[in-house]
Order: sequence, then C-alpha cells, then structure tokens
Amino acid sequence: MTANTATDVLLHKGSGLQVVVGLGQSGLSVARYLANQGYQVAVTDAQPAPSLASQLPTEVVIRQFGAIDAELLQRAARIIISPGISLTTEAVAAARRAHIPVVSDIQLFCEACTVPIVAITGSNAKSTVTTLVGQMAADAGINVGVGGNIGVPALTLLDDDEMALAVLELSSFQLETVTNLGAQVATVLNMSPDHLDRHGDMLGYHQAKHRIFQGAKSVVINREDALTRPLVADNLPRVSTGIHAPDKNQYGLITDPEGQIHLARGTERLLSADKLLIKGRHNLLNAQAALALGELAGLPLDSMVQTLQQFTGLEHRCQYVAKVNDIDYFNDSKGTNIGSTMAAIEGLGEVYAPKDGKLLLILGGQGKGQQFGELTPFINQYVSQVLLIGEDAKQIEQHLRAAKISEDVALHQCQTLANAFATIQQVTKSSLSQVQAVLLSPACASFDQYGGYAERGDHFNQLVDQLSASKQTVS
Repeated sequence: MTANTATDVLLHKGSGLQVVVGLGQSGLSVARYLANQGYQVAVTDAQPAPSLASQLPTEVVIRQFGAIDAELLQRAARIIISPGISLTTEAVAAARRAHIPVVSDIQLFCEACTVPIVAITGSNAKSTVTTLVGQMAADAGINVGVGGNIGVPALTLLDDDEMALAVLELSSFQLETVTNLGAQVATVLNMSPDHLDRHGDMLGYHQAKHRIFQGAKSVVINREDALTRPLVADNLPRVSTGIHAPDKNQYGLITDPEGQIHLARGTERLLSADKLLIKGRHNLLNAQAALALGELAGLPLDSMVQTLQQFTGLEHRCQYVAKVNDIDYFNDSKGTNIGSTMAAIEGLGEVYAPKDGKLLLILGGQGKGQQFGELTPFINQYVSQVLLIGEDAKQIEQHLRAAKISEDVALHQCQTLANAFATIQQVTKSSLSQVQAVLLSPACASFDQYGGYAERGDHFNQLVDQLSASKQTVS
C-alpha cells in the first residue's frame, strides 16, 4: 500500500480520525494521549515547521503543516483544538458548520479523570490560587496533580496512576469548548475585561468562563464580584470570600480595634495579614479563595493555614524584587489586563498610602482592545508617575487623559523598559518625590516587544539588578 493510499484509508470519514489543531505543548500532549489510546491521529498547524513536531509519536503519520488544513478537518471524526487557536478560524468554523465536534484537551481530561477536580478560572490570580491550592494539598499529604493552563498540560497529569486530586487552572480559551466538566469544586475568582479581541464582548467572555460550573458538585464565589456567581441550583454547596467580615462558615476579613486585619472563617480568626508573605488586599482574597476551595475539596484547615504562612507567591505576579535607593521594586509582568493591574495598584497602594507614599506605574504593551480609562480612579488615588511603554502606549495615554487623570499624575512616553528605567532615575531624584515603590503591571500583552510576560518580567528584574549594582559601584 502506498503512502497516499494509506492516508486515504486513514482519512475516511468513518475511521474515527482525531485531528489535533495546533502543535504547542497541549497539542503535543493530546497527540500522545490519543495515540496511546489507539486512535488514528492527525496533526495540523499553521507554522511550516513546528518546533515540537519531532516529539510526535511515530504513529502520527498525517502531519499537515504550513496552514491549518481545512480538508483534513472536514474528514475528522473529532477535532481537538489548542487554546491559542480561535474557533472563528475559517477552517475550524467550517468544520463546526459541518457538525464535526470541536473540543479541547480539557474535555478529554475530564472524560478520563477518575479523581476529584478542583477547577479554577478568573481574569486574574488563577495561577497564584492554583499553585497555592496544589501546595496545600501536597502539604496535607495528598498526591496532587497541578496543571492545565499552568505548567503541565492536563492530559499529562493522567500519567500518574497514584494521583488522588487534580487542581486545574483553566483559561477562557480552554473552557469555551468544554461541556460538563463535573468538578468537585469550581470557581471564577473574578471578572474584568480581557481577551475581548477573541470573545467579542464581556458577554462572550463571561459565558466562556462560566462553563467551568457545568456539572460542578460545589462552588466558591467572590462576594465582591457579582459576575463570579454561577447560575446554578441554589442548593449546590457554596462558600464565599470577600473583604468584609464573613457570615457563618464563609471566609472574609476581620479588623481588630488596633487596625490589624485577620483572615477569618465565620467568627474564627485564622491568621493575621502580617503573617502572610504575599502582600496586598488582592492577595488576602487569593488566600481566602484557596482556603475555600481546599475546604470543599476536603483539605484540613489547620494544614492549609500552615501552608499559607510559608507561601511566597509566584514569579512575575506582584513579586518583590529589591529595594534600591529606598524604593521597592515589584514585578507584576503577569498583569496582562486592566483588572489585574487594578488589583496590583490597589493592593500595593494601600501598603504605602499610610506612609504618604505613591507608586510609579509602568504600563503598556499590546492593549487587546481594553478601555484603559477604567484604571484612572486607581491611578489618581495611589500613583504619582505613569511610564508608558510598548505598541499601544499613546492610545493608553489618550484613554487616561479622556478619563480625567489627575493633574498630580505625570505621564511619560518611554517606548521601552530600558528607557523607563532612565526616566525612573530622573523623576525620583527630587527630594519631593513621593515614589516609594515602582510597579511593573502593564495591563497589556507583551508580544510587541517580548516572547511573553515572563521574558518581560525577567528583563525588568535584570534592570533592577543593574540599577542596584550601579548604586553599589557609586557608593
């Protein structure tokens, strides 16, 4: 049989051919998983030579690269789409019109997984809360798998036969093709505009996020954000979190007469905020979310509180870098949307405001269709200097000025991070400068100048190190 004849046999509509669209890490995990299950698998990718192609199983003989192969998709029994590829891509849209099922790796995972799933999404803090819940489970002696949109592709977690709990971070891109996830506990941590260029509007984004609740056995909601509340039966077990004193069996914050803030469950004070290594009100909400998710997943409270006290947070997520010339530097390069940046400004701003300090904010990159004027109230309250970088820097300035940014806030067009650091040294020289912290929280994607938010954050850290080294040399 010739290669072409073999391909024709494999491509027959009734053969059950599984077509993987997109050969990133998740696409590779799907191809390996399906091949191992005995399926006939094909892969197509828009790149002419995907870097991971050499790692495909030898059983995957149909490999169509250089464009997403529309004809191949039409012959599929099922399409497994990578999260980076939009459902509106013409070849994919045509397949959907032909009623060919299009799912994600998460759908395959939830159909195969036999252990409880903790499912976490939200506009911001997904990675922090997912990592924290995973650490809480591990510290409690549970063999836990942590993955999804963070680190390990979900299907790879199935390689561990001893896994007793799965903790998944899920993006809106992954969720838009998931049906009936069936999580033990699910949450939408928060909702703010993001990926509107992909989802069209907030309704589309909201609908994608809320697919996480389908089939859930219990839910965690954020009392401060009505958009996190699922439209599911009221009798479903639920635990809430918030910044105010909580009701019985819920999580919140209690402030004592001396002004000390405590994490609390009902009337029980669990931990004072100053015992946490992660700072800011947004991280107090993240801590509560982890406790609530862990509780509904069956983790012991005492053990979870111990883990909280040791948790240092994640790289590029409001990460403390160093103090240089009496100014603290924070790397929040993962802040790629305005909701995340709002949380970072408010969380850190409240730390420095009692000392009459202000933040210097570095903002900009690829704006993703967001309305940056929504940042203005937070900037007016906590920021004295805004340094704008990246592709949409001028548009962001226009949005801020149109939203009546305060005359007390100086805006600087810097183009690049390196230029921003030169500006930092200029504006903080004055003895009248109120800047006590520099915050990189761009509210934008980084792909105009970097390979990703981590590369941008690493560059920021390097520039801080250089600044520190030059200070030591001068002194």
